[in-house]
Amino acid sequence: MKIGFSLVILLIYITSFTQDVHWSQYNENQLYQNPAHAGNFDGDYRFIGNYKNQWASVTVPFSTFSTSVDLRKKNIGLGILFFHDQAGDGKFRTVEAQINFAYQFKLTKDSVNLIRFGLNSGLNHRQINWDKLYFDNQYNGYNFDPSLPSNESYQSDRKLNLNIGLGFIYEWRKNKRFTITTGFGTYNLNQPNQGFYNEVVKRDVRFTSFAKGTLRLNEKWDIIPSFQYSHQGSYRELLTGSSFRYYLNTSPIKYQAVYFGIWNRWIDASTLTLGFDHNDLFIGVSYDVNYSKLIPASRYRGGYEFAIRYIIRAFKPKNILHRVCPEYI
Repeated sequence: MKIGFSLVILLIYITSFTQDVHWSQYNENQLYQNPAHAGNFDGDYRFIGNYKNQWASVTVPFSTFSTSVDLRKKNIGLGILFFHDQAGDGKFRTVEAQINFAYQFKLTKDSVNLIRFGLNSGLNHRQINWDKLYFDNQYNGYNFDPSLPSNESYQSDRKLNLNIGLGFIYEWRKNKRFTITTGFGTYNLNQPNQGFYNEVVKRDVRFTSFAKGTLRLNEKWDIIPSFQYSHQGSYRELLTGSSFRYYLNTSPIKYQAVYFGIWNRWIDASTLTLGFDHNDLFIGVSYDVNYSKLIPASRYRGGYEFAIRYIIRAFKPKNILHRVCPEYI
């Protein structure tokens, strides 16, 4: 019993103080990956939703939900991101709302080479329910007694902080089926205090780099390899892999494609992904297969994740300068 409680506390500690929220389908949560992604799409408005549920076989499931909307106006991109994360027995909750701004520069007149700079700013709210956690002082020598005081002198059960981040993206685009995109971002630059006790516990700066390419294999198939590396304090995460896109219909009006992918989060898990495109709608699902040292508890089960994206293209009427009246008028 005490081992189980210790494991839950350890997981909460890791999630709370060592790392930010992370996603398996990192390419399908663009604003969270890099603020320079704001407005970086073909259309006028983009809506994205993500949901992740993990570690149900180990403890109380860790549940994460994210939604964002962004728009583009010529070379300017604006976006809003909101996410909610709840973890462990203590129902440790993280809620964050971000504003993202991006500006695009054309390095060549033909728009083959582009560079984008992004700014991220948001409010982060963290809260924990101490009454849901168990401590050694509540063991009376014979058994666990939840009515006994924990004698823990925590300062508060919630924190509100301001976060600031920066990012840039370089993109080379020969055509829609032959592209290379790479970027780098930094987050929590102001290192806000996130400690619930009297001592100051600074939130570590997070560095994220990524690269993604699209290469046409033949008329029906594309390969889309990518990687993402994150570094935050003592935490490291490297994801590598690729998806394959098969075109069911290439017509601009009836465009449809399916995706199959496999990814690896090194020393942690492998991820299988499926996706479907229908015109401006994308739906993706993935599942993590855990192979870390947590296997005795996880039994290879990690968690599932869903992603949805929808792009709106505003109708732009033609600007008719004059009309020619017929002769019978």
